[in-house]
Amino acid sequence: MSSRFYLFLLIMAIVFLSVLSCGKPKEGKVIITEQEFFLRQDSSHAYVVDARGKVQNVGDVDVRRIVLTGYCRSCDDALAPGRWMGAGEDRTSDQKAVVGYLSVGEKAEFTFKGVAFIYQLVPEPPAQMPDTMEIIVESFETVR
Repeated sequence: MSSRFYLFLLIMAIVFLSVLSCGKPKEGKVIITEQEFFLRQDSSHAYVVDARGKVQNVGDVDVRRIVLTGYCRSCDDALAPGRWMGAGEDRTSDQKAVVGYLSVGEKAEFTFKGVAFIYQLVPEPPAQMPDTMEIIVESFETVR
């Protein structure tokens, strides 16, 4: 065989390997599979909505330091008697959950406090919970 043929095979192999190496990089993806909100009495007139649930790694790589928190979309920004107030933008460590590590396909449970607050004028539980609350994945890191 001629040297041109070997040179052609070498060039084709380089092009083929280049195309393969330009593939889509593996990504991490984390979803909330279960979420539950529950009422807790904080003092004689104050009540708090806490959260618990499960998170799952549905991505292509392992992930770590998954930070979860909750939002009350139907709550007010200021505390007023008999009205639900949502947690502010600056969250305390109690208002977040951190899952240390999740392998691909793995699930983990989490819990955190303080999604919403209400102060009642009478020492009775509120008639209803806030309408719109959600748990979000605030951030995570991929493991390479």
